[in-house]
Amino acid sequence: MNDTTMTTPLEKVSEMLKKQKRVQVLVHGQSMPRQDIVETLLQKQQLAELHNLMSQLPAAEIGNILEALPLEDAKLLWAQIPEKRENDVLWEVSDSRRADLVGSREPAFDESQMNAFELVDGKLRQIPIESRKNLEGLKPIWIDLLGATKAERAYVGAHFGLALPDPGDATDLEVSTRFHIEENGEIHLHSNFLLDREGNSRSVPVAFIVHMGILFSLRNEELPVFRLQRRRARTQTGYVTDCNDVLLDLYGSDVEYSADSLEDIYATLGKVGRQVLSETISDGEAAGILGDIAEEEDLNGRIRGNILDTQRAINFLMRSKIMSPMQFDDAKQILRNIDSLNSHTSFLFDKINFLMDATIGFININQNKRINQLTVFGVVFMPINILAGMGGMSEFSMMTQGIPWPLAYALFLMGASLMGVATYAALKYFEKRKVKVEKSSPSR
Repeated sequence: MNDTTMTTPLEKVSEMLKKQKRVQVLVHGQSMPRQDIVETLLQKQQLAELHNLMSQLPAAEIGNILEALPLEDAKLLWAQIPEKRENDVLWEVSDSRRADLVGSREPAFDESQMNAFELVDGKLRQIPIESRKNLEGLKPIWIDLLGATKAERAYVGAHFGLALPDPGDATDLEVSTRFHIEENGEIHLHSNFLLDREGNSRSVPVAFIVHMGILFSLRNEELPVFRLQRRRARTQTGYVTDCNDVLLDLYGSDVEYSADSLEDIYATLGKVGRQVLSETISDGEAAGILGDIAEEEDLNGRIRGNILDTQRAINFLMRSKIMSPMQFDDAKQILRNIDSLNSHTSFLFDKINFLMDATIGFININQNKRINQLTVFGVVFMPINILAGMGGMSEFSMMTQGIPWPLAYALFLMGASLMGVATYAALKYFEKRKVKVEKSSPSR
């Protein structure tokens, strides 16, 4: 058995750098035609290999390699890192190594949107976090991180002395562990907030941490609830007094947003109801109506799950005993609003089921009409088929012997047509008579 060892990225990069130096010394020490061109081509080839490797490795792995290499090799390797990845890698290296590589350049919060909020004269003052310098001397009551990378979360968390999780991991947690208090007093909540977009409504996970009087909110998508909260807190004096107020208002705004979405469902089902209760509906219209009903049913179920999740979060906060008496009353009011919304969602489920049953009933009526038409068609042509069978027999030729065949078959066709018309007229007569009897009979 041959012993094989796995080569780590650090070992692979070190070997590539050593190989480059050996080849450079070897080529430089020999005398050959066009030596400069050969040396340049070999150097470009080896640097291209390094560049491709840096494009594939994770930013954290590149940071570890830069820390472990000698400064000269680290500078050579840094030059091969794609420009679009430089900022991510800078988050992964120490301050001393970063100063050696790029001087005073600081890693920036590029694609993410991070904002800190300080309480000033009863209002929240928003401070965008665009670089690490923005965190110096900051005394916020709320820090909102939207789309933060792992390195950015790690740095912000380290600055305030806590570990910030990935909000996407909240969906993998059991319900019992989504709301808990750590030994150091940190309060952790993982909730789902509604994002109602036409044709694409969904729940977005949001992670909350209350630490040392600061609320940290982490999410990967912008939510209308957070925009509303920022606008209210910036413009209304005394709207919030501490981080608990911010957290409660976010949950309260989510309940309001769910109520607005329920109103939209009411409006949509009202339009659908007028279509369903019209006199006639084609199969194509019925299919479109069923699609609209299914979409509203999905949104209604999502709203119900969302407000139940909010209800659990509010109950957890009330049990944790971190709220003031006024905040406790606000929490009770949010729970009362949730109870009223629960009754609305139940009513909507009943209305959705009624409209769906009514639409399916119209589809069945349309099918019955087509089957009835086929039945009438078959009854009308049944005697004609009998006559046609008789006309194909040899006895018909004997009966019409001496009569020219064009005249005989013309008379036969006229007789069959008259019989079909008489059958159809008889069916219509009995159908009208039945309807007349049903209308004249007294209702029981």
